[in-house]
Amino acid sequence: MRMKKMISWNVNGLRACMKKGFQEYFEAADADIFCLQETKLQAGQLELDLPGYYQYWNYAEKKGYSGVAVFTRAEPLSVTYGLGLEEHDHEGRVITAEYPGFYLVCCYTPNAQNELKRLDYRMTWEDAFRAYLQALDEKKPVILCGDLNVAHQEIDLKNPKTNRNNAGFTDQEREKMTTLLSSGFTDTFRFLYPDLEGVYSWWSYRFSARKNNAGWRIDYFIVSDRLQNAIKRAEILTSVEGSDHCPVLLELDI
Repeated sequence: MRMKKMISWNVNGLRACMKKGFQEYFEAADADIFCLQETKLQAGQLELDLPGYYQYWNYAEKKGYSGVAVFTRAEPLSVTYGLGLEEHDHEGRVITAEYPGFYLVCCYTPNAQNELKRLDYRMTWEDAFRAYLQALDEKKPVILCGDLNVAHQEIDLKNPKTNRNNAGFTDQEREKMTTLLSSGFTDTFRFLYPDLEGVYSWWSYRFSARKNNAGWRIDYFIVSDRLQNAIKRAEILTSVEGSDHCPVLLELDI
């Protein structure tokens, strides 16, 4: 057993984030596992020099869209890309790294979009993704991280009343998160801070939202219930800039 430090960050375009100090932050963070969402890259567009880390990338077929990455000090036993389902595996949304004691899943959940254009697809995704996590969980504990594009409860966003039924805060999306958490999984931040208000991981670029802390908590570390006792720290690193999201952190004894 040793402490593992993990960080997850939606960088909203890694090339843009590189110009805003990504490399310096990465080196200072000194994480064992560092996961990215919304890299917005194609293969070969960016070579990252990260000595001491193995790099794994999943790219969307559509240019400048979605994409996830995992940087890890310890080489995984195996790495898989996507859910293994044709309808869900064209947008570069999931990487799973298997380690001796757990599975790490890095995910960028599809956004329901304006006027909820993709809400029906999102519901299909949620069911398929939950089934995928449950199948992994039968073999080893799971650590899920990423931008899951939902504020679960009213405490998880600044303005719940005016955002009800907007993308990311529809009853349907919130219910899917409730279903996931009642299927044997724990929201690590809320496990440690059940009542903490005003801590968010995403702010719109409009309306001075970050300055006014008019944010949403949509970036998560979620773990199998049987890892609850291993949770040492779960933080939202609100002072880190470079994206419209900030990184989230988990430290586990594992």
